[in-house]
Formats: sequence, C-alpha cells, structure tokens
Amino acid sequence: MPEDTPDVPLDPTSLRLAAASALIRRRRTIKPEQMDNRAVDKRFVAAILENANWAPSHALTEPWRFTVFTGEAREDLAAFLRRLYVLKTAEEDFREDKLEKLGINPLRADVAIVIGMKRQDSEKIPEVEEIEAVACAVQNMHLTASAIGLGAFWSTPPIVYTAEMSKFIELDPERDQCLGIFYLGWPEEAGSDEKAESAEDDKWPKGKRGSVAEKIIWKE
Repeated sequence: MPEDTPDVPLDPTSLRLAAASALIRRRRTIKPEQMDNRAVDKRFVAAILENANWAPSHALTEPWRFTVFTGEAREDLAAFLRRLYVLKTAEEDFREDKLEKLGINPLRADVAIVIGMKRQDSEKIPEVEEIEAVACAVQNMHLTASAIGLGAFWSTPPIVYTAEMSKFIELDPERDQCLGIFYLGWPEEAGSDEKAESAEDDKWPKGKRGSVAEKIIWKE
C-alpha cells in the first residue's frame, strides 16, 4: 500500500450499512417472460419465506399468508386465473393479451406464491396496517431473492382483489384479502450456482431513481 494512502476503518456499522445499501439498490423487478426454465431449489424458497416472516407488524399480528404453487400446481393456478378474468371482466374491458398472460405467467416462473392478508380476529389493528405489514414481508422476499440472484415480480392484476381469489387461497373473503402473486425464477442465462454468483454482471437489469432530495421535507 502506498505510504500516502490513508487507512479506511472498516467498522461493523459501516460494513453492515454498505451491505444493506448494496442489496437494496440491487433489487429489481424481473418478470416471468425474463425468466428461464431452471428449477428453483426449495431451500431458496424456504429462505425467502422465512425472511418474509420477519417483517414488522403492529401488535405482532403477522398477517401475511403464502400459498406456494410449484410443478403441476402452477397449471391449476393458471387455469383459475383465466377463468376468474373471464368471469370478472366487463366485455368492454376484456383483452385477449391479458387473458393469455394470466395463463402463461404461472408456467414461465418456476414458483408462484400467492400473497394473502389475514385479519386479526379482533380487528383491533386497522386493516391498512395489516396490508402495510404484508407489503413489508413482500419487500423482504424481494431482497432475499435478489441476494440469491433470483428474479422476482410482485404482480397485482385487478382480479386478485376479488372474493373468489381469497376463497381460492382459503381465506375469508369477508375479512381477509389476496394482495397479489409473487413470481420467482432464475433470470435468463442464470440459475446454476456459478451463474447466480455472476448476477452482478451486465445481464442484471439496471435501475435508476430520481433524487431523494426532491421527496424530503426537513423540519428542525
């Protein structure tokens, strides 16, 4: 090391902050059409769901619920989504391309996780706070997937907010709610351990954000 190069202290706080910042800024939405057909190890799915379970929730209600579709079960999900779209979509709003996408996405992604919100029995906690808690759980899922090198997409077509969708994942349509589908799979040309390790290369989608200064009001 050159004599005029100052030592940079690598204290635990700086290291943790750097690791967290890198992971958060690396997270991307990668849609099923950008995924290949490689299998996702169930250990990775388990890790993603375990980290989701550590999201914050008011009064520890832990309202998140997950219904995981893999293998042939994805065909059941795809068929149900298509039927539901036909049932709930007005004729003037019906689009064949949306119907097709609902049937294809669960088959393109190796794993489809339907996200549910189960209300507290007493309903003391406001519903919006339960929804916010589930959103935090999904963010944990996104970040964990990115750390592994997996692509992920939180899909929220209007039909997921219907009573029929809640019933499909065994939730009470009068109290609970489906909040979307989390598609999970290896990005194209990734998937093996070797390729997962190279997810920082040019094939990983780039991201951008506007200046945070424009979104902050400081009061002192």
